[in-house]
Amino acid sequence: MLNFIRKRRMAIQTIVILLLLFIGLTTVIVNAYWFVKGISVVESIPHEVNESTPEQLFQPLASTEEVQRQQYKPAYGEQYGHLLISKLEAKIPIFYGSEEEQLKQGIGHMERTAFPGENNNMVLSGHRDTVFRHLGKIEKGDTFVVETKTGTFTYLVKKIRIVDKNNRTVIVPKPKATLTVITCYPFGFIGNAPKRFVVLADLIGEKAS
Repeated sequence: MLNFIRKRRMAIQTIVILLLLFIGLTTVIVNAYWFVKGISVVESIPHEVNESTPEQLFQPLASTEEVQRQQYKPAYGEQYGHLLISKLEAKIPIFYGSEEEQLKQGIGHMERTAFPGENNNMVLSGHRDTVFRHLGKIEKGDTFVVETKTGTFTYLVKKIRIVDKNNRTVIVPKPKATLTVITCYPFGFIGNAPKRFVVLADLIGEKAS
Protein backbone atom coordinates (compact mmCIF):
# COMPACT_ATOMS: atom_id res chain seq x y z
CA MET A 1 0.00 0.00 0.00
CA LEU A 2 2.80 2.40 0.89
CA ASN A 3 4.57 1.62 -2.40
CA PHE A 4 1.38 2.38 -4.30
CA ILE A 5 1.00 5.74 -2.53
CA ARG A 6 4.65 6.63 -3.23
CA LYS A 7 4.30 5.70 -6.90
CA ARG A 8 1.13 7.75 -7.14
CA ARG A 9 2.81 10.77 -5.57
CA MET A 10 5.80 10.42 -7.91
CA ALA A 11 3.46 10.19 -10.88
CA ILE A 12 1.59 13.31 -9.78
CA GLN A 13 4.88 15.19 -9.19
CA THR A 14 6.13 14.16 -12.63
CA ILE A 15 2.89 15.36 -14.26
CA VAL A 16 3.08 18.68 -12.38
CA ILE A 17 6.72 19.19 -13.39
CA LEU A 18 5.96 18.40 -17.04
CA LEU A 19 2.96 20.71 -16.95
CA LEU A 20 5.05 23.56 -15.50
CA LEU A 21 7.74 22.99 -18.11
CA PHE A 22 5.11 23.05 -20.84
CA ILE A 23 3.58 26.29 -19.51
CA GLY A 24 7.02 27.89 -19.18
CA LEU A 25 8.05 26.86 -22.69
CA THR A 26 4.75 28.08 -24.13
CA THR A 27 5.14 31.43 -22.36
CA VAL A 28 8.67 31.86 -23.73
CA ILE A 29 7.54 30.99 -27.27
CA VAL A 30 4.54 33.36 -27.14
CA ASN A 31 6.63 36.24 -25.73
CA ALA A 32 9.33 35.63 -28.33
CA TYR A 33 6.70 35.68 -31.08
CA TRP A 34 5.26 39.03 -29.97
CA PHE A 35 8.76 40.46 -29.46
CA VAL A 36 9.76 39.58 -33.02
CA LYS A 37 6.40 40.78 -34.36
CA GLY A 38 6.75 44.07 -32.45
CA ILE A 39 10.20 44.71 -33.88
CA SER A 40 9.13 43.72 -37.40
CA VAL A 41 6.46 46.44 -37.62
CA VAL A 42 9.16 49.13 -37.49
CA GLU A 43 10.14 50.03 -41.04
CA SER A 44 13.56 51.45 -41.76
CA ILE A 45 13.71 54.75 -43.60
CA PRO A 46 16.77 56.66 -44.84
CA HIS A 47 17.66 59.48 -42.46
CA GLU A 48 17.39 62.11 -45.19
CA VAL A 49 13.81 61.10 -46.09
CA ASN A 50 12.51 62.80 -42.97
CA GLU A 51 14.83 65.79 -43.14
CA SER A 52 13.09 69.06 -44.01
CA THR A 53 14.39 72.52 -44.72
CA PRO A 54 13.41 75.30 -42.29
CA GLU A 55 11.04 76.64 -44.95
CA GLN A 56 9.28 73.27 -45.18
CA LEU A 57 9.16 72.68 -41.44
CA PHE A 58 7.78 76.05 -40.44
CA GLN A 59 4.85 76.25 -42.81
CA PRO A 60 1.96 78.42 -41.64
CA LEU A 61 -0.37 76.26 -39.58
CA ALA A 62 -3.98 75.84 -40.59
CA SER A 63 -6.52 77.14 -38.11
CA THR A 64 -7.71 74.73 -35.44
CA GLU A 65 -11.19 74.76 -36.97
CA GLU A 66 -9.83 73.85 -40.41
CA VAL A 67 -7.58 71.08 -39.10
CA GLN A 68 -10.39 69.57 -37.05
CA ARG A 69 -12.71 69.70 -40.06
CA GLN A 70 -10.15 67.72 -42.06
CA GLN A 71 -9.54 65.11 -39.40
CA TYR A 72 -10.42 61.50 -40.11
CA LYS A 73 -11.67 59.83 -36.93
CA PRO A 74 -10.53 56.20 -36.88
CA ALA A 75 -12.46 53.35 -35.31
CA TYR A 76 -11.08 51.82 -32.12
CA GLY A 77 -8.21 49.47 -32.95
CA GLU A 78 -7.79 50.83 -36.48
CA GLN A 79 -4.41 51.77 -37.90
CA TYR A 80 -4.73 55.33 -39.16
CA GLY A 81 -1.18 56.53 -39.74
CA HIS A 82 2.55 56.25 -39.07
CA LEU A 83 5.05 57.92 -36.78
CA LEU A 84 8.31 58.78 -38.56
CA ILE A 85 11.36 59.34 -36.37
CA SER A 86 14.23 60.64 -38.49
CA LYS A 87 16.80 60.30 -35.69
CA LEU A 88 16.05 56.57 -35.45
CA GLU A 89 15.40 56.07 -39.17
CA ALA A 90 12.12 54.43 -38.20
CA LYS A 91 8.55 54.39 -39.51
CA ILE A 92 6.05 52.85 -37.08
CA PRO A 93 2.30 52.22 -37.51
CA ILE A 94 -0.12 54.05 -35.20
CA PHE A 95 -3.32 52.38 -33.95
CA TYR A 96 -6.22 54.11 -32.23
CA GLY A 97 -6.35 52.67 -28.71
CA SER A 98 -3.61 51.87 -26.22
CA GLU A 99 -4.53 48.40 -24.97
CA GLU A 100 -2.15 45.45 -25.33
CA GLU A 101 -3.86 44.44 -28.58
CA GLN A 102 -2.75 47.69 -30.22
CA LEU A 103 0.67 47.86 -28.53
CA LYS A 104 1.55 44.41 -29.88
CA GLN A 105 1.05 45.75 -33.41
CA GLY A 106 2.76 49.11 -33.14
CA ILE A 107 2.15 52.43 -31.37
CA GLY A 108 -1.06 53.03 -29.43
CA HIS A 109 -2.91 56.36 -29.53
CA MET A 110 -4.54 56.90 -26.15
CA GLU A 111 -8.30 57.33 -26.42
CA ARG A 112 -9.84 60.74 -25.81
CA THR A 113 -6.56 62.52 -26.45
CA ALA A 114 -6.11 64.89 -29.39
CA PHE A 115 -5.61 63.92 -33.01
CA PRO A 116 -2.73 65.35 -35.07
CA GLY A 117 -3.05 69.10 -35.56
CA GLU A 118 -5.64 69.68 -32.85
CA ASN A 119 -4.94 72.23 -30.13
CA ASN A 120 -4.58 69.73 -27.30
CA ASN A 121 -2.41 66.87 -26.11
CA MET A 122 -2.00 63.87 -28.42
CA VAL A 123 -0.62 60.91 -26.44
CA LEU A 124 1.17 57.97 -28.08
CA SER A 125 2.60 54.98 -26.22
CA GLY A 126 4.63 51.92 -27.14
CA HIS A 127 6.67 49.10 -25.66
CA ARG A 128 10.25 49.92 -24.69
CA ASP A 129 11.57 46.58 -25.96
CA THR A 130 9.99 46.67 -29.44
CA VAL A 131 8.83 49.81 -31.28
CA PHE A 132 10.46 52.26 -28.83
CA ARG A 133 13.58 50.30 -27.92
CA HIS A 134 15.78 53.16 -29.24
CA LEU A 135 13.64 56.07 -28.01
CA GLY A 136 16.30 56.94 -25.43
CA LYS A 137 18.44 58.36 -28.26
CA ILE A 138 15.95 61.18 -28.85
CA GLU A 139 17.10 64.67 -27.82
CA LYS A 140 15.67 68.19 -27.72
CA GLY A 141 15.54 69.60 -31.23
CA ASP A 142 14.75 66.26 -32.92
CA THR A 143 11.52 65.91 -34.89
CA PHE A 144 8.60 63.52 -35.03
CA VAL A 145 6.39 63.36 -38.11
CA VAL A 146 2.87 61.93 -37.95
CA GLU A 147 1.53 60.83 -41.33
CA THR A 148 -2.23 60.29 -41.68
CA LYS A 149 -4.81 60.15 -44.47
CA THR A 150 -5.55 63.82 -43.90
CA GLY A 151 -2.04 65.21 -43.76
CA THR A 152 1.50 65.26 -42.44
CA PHE A 153 2.19 66.87 -39.07
CA THR A 154 5.68 67.80 -37.87
CA TYR A 155 6.49 68.11 -34.16
CA LEU A 156 9.66 69.51 -32.60
CA VAL A 157 10.93 67.89 -29.38
CA LYS A 158 10.96 70.48 -26.60
CA LYS A 159 11.36 68.45 -23.44
CA ILE A 160 12.21 64.97 -22.14
CA ARG A 161 11.03 63.78 -18.73
CA ILE A 162 11.42 60.65 -16.62
CA VAL A 163 8.48 60.24 -14.26
CA ASP A 164 6.96 57.67 -11.94
CA LYS A 165 4.69 55.15 -13.71
CA ASN A 166 1.68 56.51 -11.83
CA ASN A 167 2.32 60.13 -12.82
CA ARG A 168 -0.74 61.27 -14.79
CA THR A 169 0.42 64.84 -15.45
CA VAL A 170 1.93 63.77 -18.77
CA ILE A 171 -1.51 63.11 -20.27
CA VAL A 172 -3.30 66.26 -19.12
CA PRO A 173 -4.84 68.59 -21.75
CA LYS A 174 -2.59 71.22 -23.33
CA PRO A 175 -3.48 74.71 -24.61
CA LYS A 176 -1.70 74.10 -27.93
CA ALA A 177 -1.07 71.21 -30.32
CA THR A 178 1.30 68.91 -28.44
CA LEU A 179 2.59 65.38 -29.01
CA THR A 180 3.45 63.30 -25.94
CA VAL A 181 5.29 60.04 -26.56
CA ILE A 182 5.52 57.59 -23.64
CA THR A 183 7.29 54.31 -22.99
CA CYS A 184 8.43 52.34 -19.93
CA TYR A 185 11.77 53.13 -18.28
CA PRO A 186 14.54 52.06 -17.65
CA PHE A 187 14.83 50.50 -21.10
CA GLY A 188 16.79 47.45 -19.95
CA PHE A 189 14.68 46.81 -16.84
CA ILE A 190 13.52 43.23 -16.29
CA GLY A 191 9.83 43.00 -15.36
CA ASN A 192 7.37 45.85 -14.84
CA ALA A 193 9.38 49.05 -15.13
CA PRO A 194 8.82 51.58 -12.30
CA LYS A 195 9.12 54.74 -14.40
CA ARG A 196 8.11 56.27 -17.72
CA PHE A 197 10.24 57.94 -20.39
CA VAL A 198 8.27 60.89 -21.75
CA VAL A 199 9.01 63.01 -24.82
CA LEU A 200 7.09 66.27 -25.31
CA ALA A 201 6.96 67.93 -28.72
CA ASP A 202 5.17 70.97 -30.17
CA LEU A 203 3.48 71.12 -33.56
CA ILE A 204 5.54 73.28 -35.90
CA GLY A 205 4.27 72.35 -39.35
CA GLU A 206 1.28 70.82 -41.10
CA LYS A 207 0.72 69.84 -44.70
CA ALA A 208 -2.59 68.55 -46.04
CA SER A 209 -2.61 65.38 -48.12
